[in-house]
Amino acid sequence: MWDNALHYFYEAASLGSMRLASDKIGVAVSSISRQIAQLESEMGISLIERGRRSIRLTDAGRLTYEYYRSQLADREALLSQIHALREVRTGRINLAVGEGFFGPAFNAVIDGFQRRNPGVTITIATGADADLVRMVLEDEAHIGLILNGTNEPKIRVRATISQPLMLLCAPRHPAARLEAPTIGDLAGFDLCLPPKGFPTRALLDDAERRAQAYLEPRLVTASLHMMRETAKAGRMVTVLPRICALAEIGEGSLVARPLCDPELKDSAVSLIHRLGRQLDGAPMRLLGLLEAKLKALGEPEPVAAAA
Repeated sequence: MWDNALHYFYEAASLGSMRLASDKIGVAVSSISRQIAQLESEMGISLIERGRRSIRLTDAGRLTYEYYRSQLADREALLSQIHALREVRTGRINLAVGEGFFGPAFNAVIDGFQRRNPGVTITIATGADADLVRMVLEDEAHIGLILNGTNEPKIRVRATISQPLMLLCAPRHPAARLEAPTIGDLAGFDLCLPPKGFPTRALLDDAERRAQAYLEPRLVTASLHMMRETAKAGRMVTVLPRICALAEIGEGSLVARPLCDPELKDSAVSLIHRLGRQLDGAPMRLLGLLEAKLKALGEPEPVAAAA
């Protein structure tokens, strides 16, 4: 009732007449008069001067009129901002992304999105998979990109692609001559691997037990960048999903060789967000772009036609 009474009062005051307000709103003059009287009764003060054919506001009426006009302006501004968000002209996106994804493919998606939507701010946090999942669960990040899936029931996996673990090494390293190195082969090389507890290391631990061959890395680091750079230097080899070194493989500074263990093919890349979180505007648009890019990266490479 309060909103209706304010609306009727505002229209009558703006037009200077209850009759004109009646014609505009489409309600009886008596209804407008009654609503204004009830508003005055609730406030305990007169809003209009009585005994005049046209409406003249009291001091309290002018305050009330300015209050409602301000509310209308604020509402219009809010709707304009909401519209801008829906059109992805403004907004903020928080991403939680594994370090291994930073490269030309991922960077091109972010750069292209921001070129088309210059009013959108993107913040990217990185870390281990467990940290990234926590960020998504606690709404610190709208979207997460992790190297392996998660069993967390409150996480929705929007897209996932298979990314078997690969041996990565410099082209002139002896390991590059192996078509499908075994865990035993790995044990014969100087290794740079992630710490115990990382998903990649957990998969390798299982493979070691199956092969009865145990790996002793010479260098242990949580930095995927350092793992790639160490392998590029040529003295050590590392093990990562291929997607983590697309740029280096493409430029020829690293080669990738599939490991000879069927269960290592279970490694995957997953695009996630919190189940139940409504992603509108900019976050939803970027989620769709990342999903499309991820699926494209997961498609098998075309086989060259025979000559």
